Amino acid sequence: MKRIRGDMLGIDQGSTLVFSDFEDGGEMWTGSGPRERRCAVRFSEPFQAPPAVSVGVSLWDVDSSSNLRADIAAEAVTCDGFEIVFHCWGDTRVARIRADWTAIGALKDDDLWQL
Repeated sequence: MKRIRGDMLGIDQGSTLVFSDFEDGGEMWTGSGPRERRCAVRFSEPFQAPPAVSVGVSLWDVDSSSNLRADIAAEAVTCDGFEIVFHCWGDTRVARIRADWTAIGALKDDDLWQL
């Protein structure tokens, strides 16, 4: 558990189009080739330490003739940002994915001087 002083709590959030493969016949839509996409996200300002990040799918555009097998996660979380990682497998065909995310963590306190 992270303990954060209430007056220095920061919450950042956003919405990111992770990929859109249906227009150009990309691997996620054709179902062949690499089935993982990584999308870098930068926070609006740095946190004091790597924050807790939650990621969820806010737009699914998938082929209805196959099963939906997919995973989405936040990886490589730093004070400045993280990566959204989406992957699928089997016969899943995905046209596009948009992810919403929320980061919660301690902010830097300008009143605390480092000597």
